[in-house]
Amino acid sequence: MHDTYTSPLAARNASEAMLRLWSPRHKFNTWRRIWLAVAEAQHETGLPVRKEQVEALRRVVERGITDAELARASELERELRHDVMAHVHCLAESCPEAGPIIHLGCTSQDVVCNADLLTIHEALHLLNIKVVRAVISLGDFAEAHASLPTLGFTHYQAAQPVTVGRRAAMWASDLDSANMEKRLLGRWYGGAPLRGLRGATGTQASFAKLYDNPHLANHLEKIFLDKLSPPSWEDPGHSWGTFGIVGQTYPRIEDARILSNLALTAAVLHKIATDIRLLSNRKEIDEPFGSKQIGSSAMPYKRNPMKCERICGLTRFVMNLVGNAYDTAATQWLERTLDDSSNRRLSLPEAFLALDGALDLMHEVASGLVVHEAMVRKNLMAELPFLATENILMEAVKAGGDRQELHEVIRVHAQASGMRVKQEGLDNDLLERLQEDPHFKGKASGGRLDRDLDWEGLMDPMRYVGRSVHQTHDCLQYIEYLRSYHKDELASLDSAESRV
Repeated sequence: MHDTYTSPLAARNASEAMLRLWSPRHKFNTWRRIWLAVAEAQHETGLPVRKEQVEALRRVVERGITDAELARASELERELRHDVMAHVHCLAESCPEAGPIIHLGCTSQDVVCNADLLTIHEALHLLNIKVVRAVISLGDFAEAHASLPTLGFTHYQAAQPVTVGRRAAMWASDLDSANMEKRLLGRWYGGAPLRGLRGATGTQASFAKLYDNPHLANHLEKIFLDKLSPPSWEDPGHSWGTFGIVGQTYPRIEDARILSNLALTAAVLHKIATDIRLLSNRKEIDEPFGSKQIGSSAMPYKRNPMKCERICGLTRFVMNLVGNAYDTAATQWLERTLDDSSNRRLSLPEAFLALDGALDLMHEVASGLVVHEAMVRKNLMAELPFLATENILMEAVKAGGDRQELHEVIRVHAQASGMRVKQEGLDNDLLERLQEDPHFKGKASGGRLDRDLDWEGLMDPMRYVGRSVHQTHDCLQYIEYLRSYHKDELASLDSAESRV
């Protein structure tokens, strides 16, 4: 293993569960499930496929493909130069009784396309629950800091304050909005999309030829699809359907749709990780850091946001894979060309593996974020006098001042204070300037207003966060629904990972 290239996605990033879904063993076991489903459907529709052949095939398929069979299939592929036929011959050798009827009427893509879509479906389910878990982790963090005011930013310049919790709730909301469950799995439950049994150019010619009545090919396909439905689909509304018309493969625009949606989730993860990196630079938030973790080989003080940097690197990779799917969909000449195969072997699994790793990292980061409240307050209070000027102006007008006159006074002081901060590196003294200016003093203090302003109250950050706390709690109610709805899947995921 040390003398050959190994993908970092397998060695460093993706989970054991996702790696298993895209493994050769899982793929070839899925191929075998499809051959069994075809044989069962053909037996039930009266073709010369005996029950004994089906049961013999079932025994071999249900035990799973062995290492010896995998090695034999590789040996056959070197001879035949055809992966599907190599596995047809291998399965026939392992189950000679059913050998004569395996792959009857099928073309390779009746096996490969359906198997790919079944794997994609399983992989989407795994990613979906990991998105939910990351959303919940961000929600827990948001709840803990719902009322902690912090400086808001637009254009990465100081803007109206928000709360730390609201910012995290916004991250969670964006991630949930991008979730594939709503965009893809919902579409699939509506009846699509397996390729079905369509033959070499999608016309069902080979299957129609097997029957006296060619329309029985549709009946065969329906039974075949039912055989592949997961046990959890007891609801009759949840059943596999097919694309309306296909060529030799299922429409490659489906791959583009899938990768585009993975990229959408990747983009949100990239944004969240980038925000955390920016806040880490401001010393407000740190991602979890091990007690013996080294931030830099040269600078012992460094506490780099390495997990968030990895999230950005992985998600950028996912986003850039989408172009492969668009190019492939655009270049499928007529009923099909084979230049899709070698590309899809890379782009599809690697998109899932990379996003899987990024989601695990985001859950880890969100579950262990450290907030440095003193720095959050220090950074906010350094800017708050500027941000409070509108409220100061309104309070002064209510106390009898002239709005236009006071606006100009504030502008002059604010510009001077701003230059003091930027050019001299000194603290923001705008508040002190205004408190000393006679325009902002009450008559009892020798100023122009009817009363003195409540300067302490005007500098309370919570006066400037709007409905941040309420918005956070509104978001948290929905996150609690997600937690409850997916509790069994979340428990199963945590249990599986604890065994690794």
